[in-house]
Amino acid sequence: MAPPVTEFDDIQGLVRSGYGPLDEAVFLLLRIRDATAAKAWLRDASATSRGAISRITMAAQLDTPQDNALHIAFTARGLRVLGLDEATILAFSREFHDGMASEAATQEGRPRRLGDLGTNAPEHWMWGAGADVPDALLMLYGKSGELAAYLARVKPEIAGGFVIDRELPTTFKAVGDGDRVEHFGFIDGISQPVIDWKGNRSPGSRQEMEYSNLITPGEFLLGYANEYGLFEDRPLLTPEQDPLRILSDAADEPGKRDLARNGSYLVLRQLAQDVGGFWSFLATHDPEHQGTALAEAMVGRVFGTGDPLIQQPTGDIPGVGPGATDKRRNGFTFAGDPDGLACPFGAHIRRANPRTADMPGGKQGLISRALRMLGFKHGEPREDLISSARFHRILRRGRAYGPFTENESGQETGLYFICLNANISRQFEFVQNAWLANPTFNGMTGESDPLLGNRLDFPDGHSTDTFTIPRDTGLCRRVTGLPRFVTVRGGAYFFLPSLRALRFLAR
Repeated sequence: MAPPVTEFDDIQGLVRSGYGPLDEAVFLLLRIRDATAAKAWLRDASATSRGAISRITMAAQLDTPQDNALHIAFTARGLRVLGLDEATILAFSREFHDGMASEAATQEGRPRRLGDLGTNAPEHWMWGAGADVPDALLMLYGKSGELAAYLARVKPEIAGGFVIDRELPTTFKAVGDGDRVEHFGFIDGISQPVIDWKGNRSPGSRQEMEYSNLITPGEFLLGYANEYGLFEDRPLLTPEQDPLRILSDAADEPGKRDLARNGSYLVLRQLAQDVGGFWSFLATHDPEHQGTALAEAMVGRVFGTGDPLIQQPTGDIPGVGPGATDKRRNGFTFAGDPDGLACPFGAHIRRANPRTADMPGGKQGLISRALRMLGFKHGEPREDLISSARFHRILRRGRAYGPFTENESGQETGLYFICLNANISRQFEFVQNAWLANPTFNGMTGESDPLLGNRLDFPDGHSTDTFTIPRDTGLCRRVTGLPRFVTVRGGAYFFLPSLRALRFLAR
């Protein structure tokens, strides 16, 4: 068993919460105007005493309700401007120090893996490519009606060190008991992994072979063991590089100082949603239900409630519940729907989290376990096509933008997709490439994610503009010619440092 996480006063609160009760948020893309002034602000904002208004919110504070919250993250370029040496920056993951849309990322094939081709290509982005990569991301959250005043107080504090390149304001529409909807109208953010803060799990043991929603902290926080029982590569410094002993000791390499411990990689992508085109296309192909039934099949959840289309609870799943709503929405796997009759194989929720485990197909007997551990496959042909979900989970922290009212002005609407993970390649990029964009996901052909796909043919000739709905009698229904409903408008990879790391950067 892994040791429990105890350093909540060193972890930025965003890792622990998406701030659901704080309805309003704005994200500021920053350039560093003056590194010395920027460091002075970082020193004050990360101090343990509550002085400046723009105090960075710690995870330890979230045991009590907050009126507002503030977080900061940096791109590799921003860390360079702050003076971090190149060798240390290159010790971060390649995805982070190359960036999402740099020339190095293009040569390495990242745009193709992420589906950033055609209209989604970085040359069409509003920000995040070429000279428009920010140095930092400042995230502010506040109660309804109070964010503007909070932002007005924070701006003068950062003005000496930072220039605001772009403000990304968010919007919200609450339904039911505080649920939020995204612009297509479905409840968003209702299925998240739960971090095993107390260290109750033993990843890889016999007891952990079934699907679990409880995930080890090392999948989201650097400096902790991940689901493989290993530590991610990250900058480890010598004592001489940290003479003031600001940083924590590395848990896996005694004598080294861990710059990344209690930090995380933050992915931000601006995704524009064609709401009118979405519902017009669906109504044309599902006139009996004005498109709602087809939309539910594509998403995999019921419009308005967020309940999964598959209503076959599998009993207690670690990390789900104890509330009745969470058990209803997340207390399931797809093992009871092997033919995709309840929830189509290509539905968004199947792709984003297939809910697979080390041992597919639910609980197994001793003989079955032995056969599978020796590599002999049996049972349903799809069972072994998808890797265990526990290695590819992400924490989502996204917010909608643009008006929810009838949009007569033509103002863009969409989602600021935000996620946290400790390994960008194995988590965010894997989900994006192997599950969402893959035209052969789950044994299918010619399909990508029905919501997020760019609809371009794959290099091997596979089309990606089809969505299949299995039927228990007769042929499957195939909806062809899906247009692109979502367009990438910008994006970047950031490092969300711990408060100790922020103080080290400000030294």
